[in-house]
Amino acid sequence: MRKAARKLNFMISEDVALELEKLVPRRQRSKIVNEALQKELSLIRRSQITKKLYKLRESSPLLTTKEIVSLLQHDRKRG
Repeated sequence: MRKAARKLNFMISEDVALELEKLVPRRQRSKIVNEALQKELSLIRRSQITKKLYKLRESSPLLTTKEIVSLLQHDRKRG
């Protein structure tokens, strides 16, 4: 089953448009652009999550490996 699609109006540079027209057949261009946007949005999302994790890391207490293992063992025993 095909997913719903929306038509959007945005600008791309002339050189990108020409290369897209040259390299990608007409009926495949939307698919190519959609896949490229999905990849880029995924990278942006990952970057934002990574920044949040680093911020969280700065405010978290530092633990030794031994402390981490001990906490994990204790947590697993709770079950």
